[in-house]
Amino acid sequence: MAFSKTPANHAHAVQFYHTESTLYSTAATFLSEGLILGQPALILATAAHRDGIVEQLYERLVDCECAIRDGDLVLLDAQATLDLFMVDDRVSADLFHENVGRIVRQVLNGRKRTVLRAYGEMVDLLWGQGKSEPAIELEMLWNKLALSYDFALLCGYAMRTFSNQVDRLESIRVLHSHVINGPGKVIDFPARARAIT
Repeated sequence: MAFSKTPANHAHAVQFYHTESTLYSTAATFLSEGLILGQPALILATAAHRDGIVEQLYERLVDCECAIRDGDLVLLDAQATLDLFMVDDRVSADLFHENVGRIVRQVLNGRKRTVLRAYGEMVDLLWGQGKSEPAIELEMLWNKLALSYDFALLCGYAMRTFSNQVDRLESIRVLHSHVINGPGKVIDFPARARAIT
């Protein structure tokens, strides 16, 4: 299968993490930097991971209750969102664009030239369920969606998922513009992903 690269200037990062605390720290740093700049944030994660990231956001002095109330921080369940566009264990491109496109539009809420920052782990859920090909298809669909909307996306993959298939990491890496390999790494997104007006 041929893998398409990410669109030019599109920020689509991946973190392969060993511990949840590392993931929470990286995701919260990425999202809080955007929230401080007035960029809305979207978290598509399991309940435990949403809680862990939100706790880290609070530690970075983000008023999450206010951000949620104002629509600047949206928390969605990864599996429930996956269920919106999975058909017979395959990704429906049409349903993905219809449903995830709608979510992105709702979070942006008419804010033109504003970048949405999103953290997602739907791909990790698929990989963990043994659905590696749909996970790769989903990564490619995110890149295609970036042709229509301004967003910076951080994907999280648990390294334990790859215990017997480390050779498959490259098939994921090539679909991302950035790879975060450990805690404390700065996510240096292109200017387009940082700029707001």
